[in-house]
Amino acid sequence: MANLFTRIKDTIAADLHEALDQKEQKNPISVLNHYLRQCENETEKVRQLVERQYLLKEEFRREYKEAVNLAEKRKYQAEIASKAGETELYEFAVKEQTYYEERIARLKESSEQTNRQLEELEQKYAEMKHKLKDMHLKRMELMGRENIARAHHRMNKVVENNSYSTKAFSRFEEMESYLDRLEHQVNSAYHRNTIDARIAQLEKQLENEQTASISS
Repeated sequence: MANLFTRIKDTIAADLHEALDQKEQKNPISVLNHYLRQCENETEKVRQLVERQYLLKEEFRREYKEAVNLAEKRKYQAEIASKAGETELYEFAVKEQTYYEERIARLKESSEQTNRQLEELEQKYAEMKHKLKDMHLKRMELMGRENIARAHHRMNKVVENNSYSTKAFSRFEEMESYLDRLEHQVNSAYHRNTIDARIAQLEKQLENEQTASISS
């Protein structure tokens, strides 16, 4: 059963990788954008870790300062108790002083380790930001190259594709032929109307002349 699940998992993973490869071949910019978003998310996580490390560093600094102050306070109190002959109070103050001094040493070591870790995180974070910036620039370069390639492809399609060019020019010729026919129809109608008006005028003129000759 375990082997079956393993084979199913491997098959699904292989199909997924094949699908991603096909997608990358079809639209590499889209895949690059997806990869960049993942890198941005990881970089943001590291940034948050850096901020938390800064807070931790500040917390260690406060704890260290407080332990130093308390150790000095207990030391001073032990001296006062010793001078006053208060043995029990003196022993308590010395015990407290020892506790805080041990705590100071522990906090100092932890603080130094935290500082080293913070420096490493800052360096890694700076490297990730530089890499991310480089990838953004690379994407811009690839997008520029893709735009130029598509522009050349479209221009070549117009210039070199005879069927496309012929179809476009035939459209212009059809439009010119249509305008010629329309212009001819307009001119014919104008001349026809003009002739009709002239003939009607001549007919009326002849009728008037015939009427005048009969009357005389």
